[in-house]
Amino acid sequence: QDSLGRRLSSGINAEYGRYGNDLSDKCVIFTRLFLCVTHSHIVHSEITKQYDATYLAKEYDGPKMEIMVDQGEEDPYLADKQLLPENLSNACSGNKLLNLNLRIQPGYDHGYYFITTFIEEHFTFMARHIC
Repeated sequence: QDSLGRRLSSGINAEYGRYGNDLSDKCVIFTRLFLCVTHSHIVHSEITKQYDATYLAKEYDGPKMEIMVDQGEEDPYLADKQLLPENLSNACSGNKLLNLNLRIQPGYDHGYYFITTFIEEHFTFMARHIC
């Protein structure tokens, strides 16, 4: 039986031919948002701003976009202020083109069980909004 991830990957590949660069652009934006939300402790410079979700959200002027972010409430990086989802939330609320669904998940940290609990919802979300 085919896994959800494999089906999603097939859907992206099939849709790529239909949407061309538009799909590629959406995937790049999603990847940048994901990387920067999960690694927002990177020191900011002009180079890193192009990958920082907060800066991307402030500057974004493309088509309306839905964004879903899950954050474990017990994540030690959150407690240490290395992850700053409130900055992303503020940036998105200031941009009418972005609709952020920031879900703070109680009882979860930054680990394996957090990811495996919510990954299928993210695959479904991406399939609905990117493909």
